[in-house]
Amino acid sequence: MSTAPEKPAQTDRTKKIASALLRYRVLAYITGIWLLVLTGEMVAKYIFRVEDVPSWIAVVHGWVYLIYLIFTVDLAIKVRWPLARTIGTLLAGTIPFLSFVVEHWRTTQVKRDFGV
Repeated sequence: MSTAPEKPAQTDRTKKIASALLRYRVLAYITGIWLLVLTGEMVAKYIFRVEDVPSWIAVVHGWVYLIYLIFTVDLAIKVRWPLARTIGTLLAGTIPFLSFVVEHWRTTQVKRDFGV
């Protein structure tokens, strides 16, 4: 009787990395979306001179970015990223569209290195 090879059971560390990676990915996308909304608000306010743009968008992005920072540092500690990679990933949430690109790079790297 032929059976397919079983996937090795995830270790406790691998499970923690997978969980941290998921949190990071979700917040990277949410941060990126709110940054795009904030960019749109700034363009409307300062280029097109639209009055009465909502001022709470910057506050929401700020709080989302703070959570993104926490989750990114959590992942960086678990996978032992070098300081430069960690800082680069943290800053990705401040440049429109970059959080999506960096999220893809980091996810690919973590999945390759840790098999999650």
